[in-house]
Amino acid sequence: MSTARPCLAQLSRICLYSNRPGITSVPARSLSTTAAVAARGPNAPKILSKADKGLRKASTNPQKNKKKGEEVKKKKKARTAYKQYDQRELEQFTLLDAMRYIRAFEVGQKPTSVKYEMAVRFKSQKNGPVVRNRLRLPHPVKTDVRICVICPPDSKYAEQAKSAGASLVGEEEIFEAVKDGKIEFDRCICQTDSLDKMNKAGLGRVLGPRGLMPSTKLGTVVKDPAAVLKDLVGGAEYRERMGVVRMAIGQLGFTPEEMQRNIKTFIDHIKKDLAHLSDRINKELSEVVLSSTNSPGFPLSGQFTKLDSSITSRDLSTS
Repeated sequence: MSTARPCLAQLSRICLYSNRPGITSVPARSLSTTAAVAARGPNAPKILSKADKGLRKASTNPQKNKKKGEEVKKKKKARTAYKQYDQRELEQFTLLDAMRYIRAFEVGQKPTSVKYEMAVRFKSQKNGPVVRNRLRLPHPVKTDVRICVICPPDSKYAEQAKSAGASLVGEEEIFEAVKDGKIEFDRCICQTDSLDKMNKAGLGRVLGPRGLMPSTKLGTVVKDPAAVLKDLVGGAEYRERMGVVRMAIGQLGFTPEEMQRNIKTFIDHIKKDLAHLSDRINKELSEVVLSSTNSPGFPLSGQFTKLDSSITSRDLSTS
């Protein structure tokens, strides 16, 4: 209450001066700011009120000044499905025509060094499950695969694995070679009895980044390695990436009939994978493209040859 007394006294003094006759000015300079502003000079900045400050901010921000009827542009939504092209605008080729053009690009190459590659595109969502599997083609593309089998060296599984074509069989010797960086195999299988030893050896740091670490999910930790070796020798893996599955489907020296059987097996296998997906997931085949190591891709029409085609299967059967 001590701070309010001078104010009340000052107001009472002002009222007394205003009621007296002949007094035209009121000594209320202590309540006015004009004297302080005048003392700063004519170029002094103006003191703005809160209302003036609000108007100035509104004039510098045109986004907030828009009328209610105006629509603000919305950000583009992220694409949930992979982009598809109109197949009607693309030229499609029969199998014989595609092989003919590809061989023209591969003139002078060795028939076994160049591979036919097939790319299968899906109509698929980006966040959906991917197609991934392994199959053995009727005419294997690569038969010189080196397979390592981790199992007890004195067991019956070791003898069966060697007779089935395994290049390396054992436990401790393989563990030491892998730790030293000597990885002389393309596939690795582990027998269930050796799984604990393999995990204790810590091979995942070396084999994991290379995609060679055995796991039950990939079907490379098995009870009978010899039975799996029959499928691995000449077999191939495929995996969907960005809505496309790619896999080597043949060698340059394959005949059109051999290529036809491999392509049919590959497409039928993919259709089975699609059938095993959930009913809620919509994934369909969109395009099949055949290419090679040095050639562009040729979309296939699904036909073996045209009726009026001048090229025959016999013309492409010679390498």
